[in-house]
Amino acid sequence: MLAMTGGAKVFLCQAAVNLRKSFEGLSKIVIEEFKEQLISNSYYIFINRERDLMKVLYFDGDGLAIWAKRLEKGRFPKPNQAKPIIERREFFMMLEGVIPKRMQKRFKST
Repeated sequence: MLAMTGGAKVFLCQAAVNLRKSFEGLSKIVIEEFKEQLISNSYYIFINRERDLMKVLYFDGDGLAIWAKRLEKGRFPKPNQAKPIIERREFFMMLEGVIPKRMQKRFKST
């Protein structure tokens, strides 16, 4: 199970990625595309062209870790091209196959 802290940032790679890549290949994408530190409290999500395989690269405190999920049926939704950063709840809904028609917050955070 993938556990995330409340303050973690979640980045979704907008382009399809060849997921034969491992730590070095995915790390290079993070540095070039997101301009972020690998050892920060962030999670980087990569989805393949067929959208049936997802890998998540993150720093777990003492090293980089990769978490993967392959769907036997169905596809992950296409990423919203407008924003590379997604909310934690959007990520977990994506994992469970929930595609909301509209995201509405109960209150505004300041």
